Amino acid sequence: MTTFWEMPSPVGPLLLSGDEQGLRGISFQSGPHAAVPAARWTRAREPFESVIAQLEEYFAGARRRFELALAPEGSPFQCEVWAMLRRIPYGETITYSELARRLGRSSAARAVGAANGRNPIPVVIPCHRVVGADGSLTGFGGGLDVKRRLLSLEARFREPVPGAARDLFELARNAPR
Repeated sequence: MTTFWEMPSPVGPLLLSGDEQGLRGISFQSGPHAAVPAARWTRAREPFESVIAQLEEYFAGARRRFELALAPEGSPFQCEVWAMLRRIPYGETITYSELARRLGRSSAARAVGAANGRNPIPVVIPCHRVVGADGSLTGFGGGLDVKRRLLSLEARFREPVPGAARDLFELARNAPR
């Protein structure tokens, strides 16, 4: 049974979807590709408590890696690309061609870009950390403004300031919902 929940975030509402296998999707609801829950899906917050808490920590600068059960659906190649995306360190970017090279497929930058664009779990699988060959921001399902904001957030929290992340985390946890 697929469940869903919509949560607020600093980059706009996020639609979370998943099932007993794990998180299957995150959709930027204010972006060009907002999702609509299927009629058969069940609205429930409880299955997403850990996802919500970890995303809130991420947006507060207190989390750099997610520890969640993920269940993205895609081809073997797409899943390989998505697994490699999770290895890009917090606050860093790489190019599509570099990602292809790391996958051992140097000539497949376009295919890697297409797989990156089909990532069903953005933020957690950090496709926003992939940029054009010249360092420019290119395509992103949530829109380039959201990509810019995610990269800015990571740049701001990349170098820890003692106590700052904890203070922001407390603010985020106590914010009205």
